[in-house]
Amino acid sequence: MDNPNHPQIVSIVYKPQGGEGQPPNHYARQSVEQARLLAGYGIEGDRKGGHPERQLNVMAAETLAQLAGEGCDTSPGMLGEQLIVRGVDVDALPVGARLRLGAEAVIEVTKPRTGCERFAHIQGVDPERLAGRMGMMARVISGGPIQVGDTVQSLVNEE
Repeated sequence: MDNPNHPQIVSIVYKPQGGEGQPPNHYARQSVEQARLLAGYGIEGDRKGGHPERQLNVMAAETLAQLAGEGCDTSPGMLGEQLIVRGVDVDALPVGARLRLGAEAVIEVTKPRTGCERFAHIQGVDPERLAGRMGMMARVISGGPIQVGDTVQSLVNEE
């Protein structure tokens, strides 16, 4: 399962139900090794879940490495992401693209991710400067357990 030559999940973070409020200088996110995705919701227990188009923020590890070199804080969750994957050009995925995460979970890209004022405040960067490199928003089509190291597979012509 944990083969660095295959696309894989490298980070999972979420905002727990009943967790702390939003601190002024970072996102309130918790890093975990495993989680459960719920169809139509996102990460189980995530306060940010349930939006029809914004259930998950997905970014590529390769993009985070680039952004770190530009001075962004790319520690887990600091870009507002929930899933980081390696070996998938997330920013190039078309709307409607589907990815299988682990053995069961399937997500579908809904739209490119854009920054907000909070992102600009936390990172000290105008989100426009990062346009096209902030990952994608996705919804969960089929739920299931996921964990760091799980394979990420592009699904073509599958429903």
